[in-house]
Amino acid sequence: MDFAIPADLQAYLDELDAFIEAEIKPLEQQDENIRFFDHRREDARTDWEREGLPDHDWEKLLQEATKRADKAGHWRFSAPAQYGGKDGSNLWMAVIRDHFAQRGLGLHNDLQNEHSIVGNFPFVAMFDTFGTEAQKQEFITGGFERTRRVAFGLTEAEHGSDAIHMETRAVKETRDGVPGYRIDGEKMWITGMHVATHCAVFARTDGEAGDARGITCLLVPNPTDGLKIEEWMWTFNMPTDHPRLSLSNVWVPESAMLGEEGKGLALAQSFVHQNRIRQAASSLGAATYCVEESVKYARERKPFGEELAKNQAIQFPLVELATQCEMLRMLIYKTAWQMDNMPHKEIERSISDKVSMCNYWANRLVCEAADRAMQVHGGIGYSRHKPFEHIYRHHRRYRITEGAEEIQMRKVAAYLFGYLGPKRGQFD
Repeated sequence: MDFAIPADLQAYLDELDAFIEAEIKPLEQQDENIRFFDHRREDARTDWEREGLPDHDWEKLLQEATKRADKAGHWRFSAPAQYGGKDGSNLWMAVIRDHFAQRGLGLHNDLQNEHSIVGNFPFVAMFDTFGTEAQKQEFITGGFERTRRVAFGLTEAEHGSDAIHMETRAVKETRDGVPGYRIDGEKMWITGMHVATHCAVFARTDGEAGDARGITCLLVPNPTDGLKIEEWMWTFNMPTDHPRLSLSNVWVPESAMLGEEGKGLALAQSFVHQNRIRQAASSLGAATYCVEESVKYARERKPFGEELAKNQAIQFPLVELATQCEMLRMLIYKTAWQMDNMPHKEIERSISDKVSMCNYWANRLVCEAADRAMQVHGGIGYSRHKPFEHIYRHHRRYRITEGAEEIQMRKVAAYLFGYLGPKRGQFD
């Protein structure tokens, strides 16, 4: 067994670091752009007069960074080669995301809005797997050309993680001789609707509440008659692009259906593993950053004439966090490698529990590490002049989103006790 980072991967990390220093850091420092990353970051990023939405200048800056990264051949790294990518593997993406987050806050990788110079494109995988040729051309090619952007419309206010009891319904209806669906219902936390050209709305087309089958994904143009943003939900970490929306007598043609009728839930789960392992790697990198910054500060700070680092009350909590980071890194890298070495559909049957372990533990760990970093740094750690409060506020969301940690622990338990996964039936 070889646990070393492959030489070609290390060479690519070095290439990315050089690109960041040459292209991204100067852009970050240009025209007072640093306000988006220093103590002014939350205020600078938020348009408080526009319902708390992201500031236009902030989003323009992110777009410029990804344009430069795309020109250099980095932005589409994880996408299939046929769409201009490099077929980036799960292992490589996990290592890159871990590496980027260890660099701290910056324009190279700001996960408050999933921005990175090495992009993560779950919708590409979804359209490539389930879309028609016309949909692939429109939404994958159009996505990279920035003419299409799709929001993910699964969650509902009254049901949260329980997607199978969704109340949004779609019924078949022909209008002007064209067969289609009429959609009525409400959705919540539908990220990115302020810039989305379409919303992938999941609605029940058949079956009863609680049935896994009978849920269909329909691509609804934004804006469209009957689709209304009811309010933008202000969150722990601003700005917000997470609305509550309603659909009333919204109609789309049958060609708007993504995947098969009634099998939308499987479609929704298709990119969960890919998303979760990469997000876990980002949380791990941010946790490592918090630990390392705390170590540096504890060696530099000399209260009462001695290094703060000499106190075991400082040492031991950081030792525990550093140990957890090292153990989790091995599990994340191993799980990502396993994902790369089995068919996509096999992941759910074989190692979905390991993906959940990585994700829920990484999200919990980064919150603990950020909190400890604040404590070690004292008053300045609590201030916005250090990044720890931002890291905590951002990553705290992932203990709820991407599958709440309780949902993921339930998945692990189902595999552990043989209700699902390779041990299924073992105890019957």
